[in-house]
Amino acid sequence: MTHSNDALALPHTFDFRNQTVRWGQLGTQGPALVMVHGTPFSSHVWRRIAPLFTQQYRVFYYDLLGYGQSEQAPGQDVSLGVQNLLLDALLHHWGLERPHVLAHDFGGATALRTHLLDGCDYASLTLIDPVAMAPWGSPLVQHVRRHEQAFSDAPAYIHEAIVRAYLQGAAFTPLPAEVLHAYVTPWTGEVGQPAFYRQIAQMDQRYTDQIEERLAELRCPVQLLWGEEDQWINVAQGDALAGRLGARYLRVPRAGHLVQEDAPEVIVAALMTFLASVTDQ
Repeated sequence: MTHSNDALALPHTFDFRNQTVRWGQLGTQGPALVMVHGTPFSSHVWRRIAPLFTQQYRVFYYDLLGYGQSEQAPGQDVSLGVQNLLLDALLHHWGLERPHVLAHDFGGATALRTHLLDGCDYASLTLIDPVAMAPWGSPLVQHVRRHEQAFSDAPAYIHEAIVRAYLQGAAFTPLPAEVLHAYVTPWTGEVGQPAFYRQIAQMDQRYTDQIEERLAELRCPVQLLWGEEDQWINVAQGDALAGRLGARYLRVPRAGHLVQEDAPEVIVAALMTFLASVTDQ
């Protein structure tokens, strides 16, 4: 049994347009279950969830391009416009034709774009507080988009304080020091600091506008979970999205945007029940 604070190993690399993407797999038999994290996080969000599915599923997870242990580089395109192309390429690399997908935040937009724009089929799709409909983007996001260079060049201690405060705002219950450290670390240093503001500067609502009118075209069973205390994307948007999707919908009490930290057991229970109910595995 993996300890709740143990990191998920990312022992494998995938070359995407001459950039390195890190990924891992747990479990060796059963249907495939792919987990896609959001921003500004990494596959670390799945550490208390992924190990619990390894008896029945082959679990695949990775760090988005420009995030976590995947490559960060000046001038890099890490927008939502490229993340779906990466997921499409990974699904082909893994040889997965109809995986179950669990996706959070930007990962939700990525999974939706890969399905609706790239034609990848899923056996089921579970979304957690996804970026899927306008409007989105916190006040920090809007400010950084106007002043990216000023933030990128800020003293390291100022930058780290900003990232820590920003990440704490994602959870309803304060994140433990070691958990916060794991999320903050990839965004620090000479490479990580500009990478943090690069991904914010490239946030663009047009990438969700491209799919918002096509949400009725989803070709698989859909489940939606939303933290009732989400301070980044209000639960009212979850209510509206659930109606648009016709999805099985669960509002999660005492959970913020980062439900994986506030209530991982709710995700595990909901996903196990949902997957068991999907008959076309």
